[in-house]
Amino acid sequence: MSDFVQYLVNGLTIGSFLALIALGYSMIYGVVRLINFAHGDVFMIGAFAGFGVLTTLGVTGGMALPAVLAAVVAGALATGVIGTGIARVAYVPLLASPRLALLIAAIGVSLALEEGVKVLTDARFKSYPNALDGGQILSGAVRVTYGQLVLVLLAVALMVGLWLFVTRTVTGTAMRALAMDRDAARLQGIDVERLILATFFIGSLLAGAAGVMYGLYYTQISFGMGFLIGLRAFTAAVLGGIGNLPGTMAAGVCIGLVQSFSAGYVSSRWTDVIIFGLLIGVLALRPTGLFGERVVERA
Repeated sequence: MSDFVQYLVNGLTIGSFLALIALGYSMIYGVVRLINFAHGDVFMIGAFAGFGVLTTLGVTGGMALPAVLAAVVAGALATGVIGTGIARVAYVPLLASPRLALLIAAIGVSLALEEGVKVLTDARFKSYPNALDGGQILSGAVRVTYGQLVLVLLAVALMVGLWLFVTRTVTGTAMRALAMDRDAARLQGIDVERLILATFFIGSLLAGAAGVMYGLYYTQISFGMGFLIGLRAFTAAVLGGIGNLPGTMAAGVCIGLVQSFSAGYVSSRWTDVIIFGLLIGVLALRPTGLFGERVVERA
């Protein structure tokens, strides 16, 4: 039972990161109908931005909560700006083109980001300062640290903030209208291009914040970390019903739990086999995902 509880705690922590990344995939696909393959690499850049802030501040260990918050904010804002720039340069000019052109552009951006960071870091791993070493809430058979609690609370706060923004603000309402019908939204006077850029900013912001949290939790980052994490987060977005934000959040946590329990009870080598096998099984039975609704295709 103690092992089960430990895997549960670890899975909830990991799932909170995956949910944040998956929300970006879901938002961007919902508005642009684009599978943004560069999203995982934006997550990776956020991790490096947070690392730069923590090392600049001279953090080496202990519970440095103000520095952690500064790193999360800096990483989120940096990736928000980068994501918006990518959208403006690579995606917006292709909105009227066939979807294949957008897909190829996304793959190209992903490779450019990954290879660029590889060159800048000399392909070396970076070790994050242990800035959330504040002791343990529970110890013994089940170990829960204050750092885990801080990271989960930060992730939940970001998810709640996103939900309130999308459901309670004029811009959020306009985003939902744009996701439903782009042409009708344009006829209602909505600035489609501005909203698309805003969507990329918010989605990239969440991915950047998740990147910093990931680095704080695992304490090691590299230029190639975005590929596999991005695939797992995209799996969560699809399982939750892509475009469905609450479903995406729930599915992200579920994927985190699957990752934790499979590594604990089976083997970490089988984790991705189980995750993507679960994706295939769910889509075979319910193509719109666990919480999704059928979407009418638009030209």
